[in-house]
Amino acid sequence: MASQTELALVIPTLGEVECLPALLQEVRGVLAGLPVSFEILVVDDDSRDGTEQLVASMAADDARVRLLVRHGQRGLAGAILHGWQHTDASLLGVMDADLQHPPELLRDLLAAMHSGCDLAIGSRYAGRAGMQGGHPLRRWISAVSIWMARPLQNAAIRVKDPISGFFIVRRHCVENIVFSTAGFKLLLEILMRGRIRSVREIPFVFGRRRAGRSKAGLKVALQYLQLLGYLYRSRARDLRAPPRIAAD
Repeated sequence: MASQTELALVIPTLGEVECLPALLQEVRGVLAGLPVSFEILVVDDDSRDGTEQLVASMAADDARVRLLVRHGQRGLAGAILHGWQHTDASLLGVMDADLQHPPELLRDLLAAMHSGCDLAIGSRYAGRAGMQGGHPLRRWISAVSIWMARPLQNAAIRVKDPISGFFIVRRHCVENIVFSTAGFKLLLEILMRGRIRSVREIPFVFGRRRAGRSKAGLKVALQYLQLLGYLYRSRARDLRAPPRIAAD
């Protein structure tokens, strides 16, 4: 039976309970005004900060809001993939819970998908403003991270923000591909390994965190370097592999 839900938007959380009431209200308001059937999946890594109770209360009033709790697991990419595995929606999305990703951008992302794109990205670097309001060190780290990943991108679909955490992708472009569950940069792996033929970047200004603490740190940096190493090795193996000859 075909899915009755077009979009599943995953919002990974870890200690984000202060942001969730405003975020979920804004996201539901935006999506409810669009011609799209949707569900919002809050995937919480066992925060024990009231997130379960808050989302369960909202879900009781709106069946389009669902809560998934992971126990004994950490990692943004893993949380996203966990959410996608618990939906049959044809469009799979993700956004941060800290309100640094503007919910109103979902309109443009969905418009891009409805125009035929395989992947629509909320991009901090496609426009002029982008990260200008962020901390200089964070902007520098982000720029270096993108530079390190540039050789991995397919030249035909190269994007300016391959490490964004705000995007929508078609399910058939990522289905049956085993992605790394560690770290924060799932989009980069999707761009390299997914069946992506067309991409559109939608510029936005990266907002300030309204509550909670940033999870960026040494561990995240090490996980990103490990992911880069894995992807570079995978690319090298693909380049060394002999070409396949189709049977007559």
